[in-house]
Amino acid sequence: MTQVDERFDAIVVGSGLGGLVCAAYLAAGGQRVLVLEHHDIAGGNSHVFRRRRRYEFDVGVHYLGDCGPGGVIPAILGGLGLADRVRFREMDRDGFDRTVLPDAVVDVPVGWDQYLKRLEEALPGESAGLRTFAAVCEAIAEEMRSLLLTSDELTAIELMKRTPETARWGRRTLDELFTECGFSPKARTLLAAQSLNYGMSPSQVSVTTHATVTDHYLRGAYYPVGGGQMLGASLVEVIEAHGGELRTSATVTRILVSDKQVTGVELEDGTTLAAPVVVSNADFSRTVLDLVGPEHFPRSMVTKTREAVPGWPMVVLYVALDRELTGLPNANLWWHRDNDIDGAYARLADGLTDEVPFLFFSFASLKDPDTRTVCPPGHSNFQIMTLCPPGYASWGVEQGPTAGERYRRNHDYRTEKDRITEAMLVAAEQAIGPFRDSITHLETATPLTQERYTRSTGGTPFGLASWGSAGTRPERMPVRGLHVVGQGTRFGCGVMAVMTGGVACASTILGRRLLPEVHAGAVLGDPTLLPERDENWDPLRVSRGTARRGAKGLARIGGAR
Repeated sequence: MTQVDERFDAIVVGSGLGGLVCAAYLAAGGQRVLVLEHHDIAGGNSHVFRRRRRYEFDVGVHYLGDCGPGGVIPAILGGLGLADRVRFREMDRDGFDRTVLPDAVVDVPVGWDQYLKRLEEALPGESAGLRTFAAVCEAIAEEMRSLLLTSDELTAIELMKRTPETARWGRRTLDELFTECGFSPKARTLLAAQSLNYGMSPSQVSVTTHATVTDHYLRGAYYPVGGGQMLGASLVEVIEAHGGELRTSATVTRILVSDKQVTGVELEDGTTLAAPVVVSNADFSRTVLDLVGPEHFPRSMVTKTREAVPGWPMVVLYVALDRELTGLPNANLWWHRDNDIDGAYARLADGLTDEVPFLFFSFASLKDPDTRTVCPPGHSNFQIMTLCPPGYASWGVEQGPTAGERYRRNHDYRTEKDRITEAMLVAAEQAIGPFRDSITHLETATPLTQERYTRSTGGTPFGLASWGSAGTRPERMPVRGLHVVGQGTRFGCGVMAVMTGGVACASTILGRRLLPEVHAGAVLGDPTLLPERDENWDPLRVSRGTARRGAKGLARIGGAR
């Protein structure tokens, strides 16, 4: 018999925002919850890191949509008693995304009508197709949002009646809708310019994903005051205030199953923790194939998981300058080398050349200018991102960091990393002008970096691009007591998607439809239990969990916080 060290009502494996939201709602619902995170900071892709005691860089929170009155993210946080503890700063309503092509610049404004108007101005002669496209996408987004917030239990027939446009187009690809609308390559590129938001090409992504992601931002684009770590730290406070626990630097090696029922987890040090419910916020493929084991799943599910295609991985440059960036709006910049996004993805599949096809810029120091940890006064902090081909081969690596391979001193890896960094800098200066002489910090993160910290298959931050038939994603698990949340599951990738999935998972476990409740104003968490925040409050320290809060090694920014 295995020695059981502790027992809990629910154990959450992984502390991305999906896992933290689920854990927070379970804790607020009276369950004894434990969150286990192999990294030393909770937050997953929402965490931040600090350099030179002067700069703080966001890993994955570049901007959020729908954070105004009636927004889904504020409702999820408000339902936990966090309405006054997480604030959002709105980006430029007249153009929160600036798309730059060789012969067109489009500032994406709030609202479908204004967005359509800008597109028609940039694409004279394609108005009919643009109107069809906007009508389809807006209708699907509205149908999906309505389903998300309804408290009704719908039959399959009722569901079809409520979502006619989704039934018609939802699982078809964006490429098919583009073809239906008769778009030129330039139109296709402008409309899919922000595809780095979901890490899929037009031939991969479903119309539903593109429509809901686009609608999310057209409801208003925002940035959390204080950076992405504010989200994770605030959720950790809720979990701990309601009797739950976060343990960081705690690696789960196995989710234990007996007679098709979850019984708990086993840690790297041999500790066994018991629980009748385990929520995996780990990478979906690793959950099925490694943590639980394929022997516990139907053969068809294992086959789909083995054959699943992850989203494209990404390379990110973290840049700091000793001067301010002038002449730029409070907006993201999406720069494309040419008017052929389909060709760009096709070429990218063969390797990232010295002519980078597209870049995404996120300017943290413009989005959050008053937060002292972002950068010193008069300096700039921004990130430059692009996609790259999947696989280890081009990096000179065989198995990857999850398998224990040491890669950071590998000569081939360092050579390729330096080459891509230079290529991205060249393209970046083409996009925004010279800045290299002002660089005070430059750091490159590759797909192997992503895998090292989050253990994501293929080093992608986007989860699954395909799993079985088009447009489908894993949802119900055949093992009793086992649930999954995160990028690779039903609600897809992105902050709102994984937070929504966390609420949905907690709803299933607690047996109540939580999202419609909290969107209507219900508060399940008790805000009076939350700790006071003084001038030294640090979201990174909070995100270590109680047991490691005072551990050494936490970087601080020159006395801030």
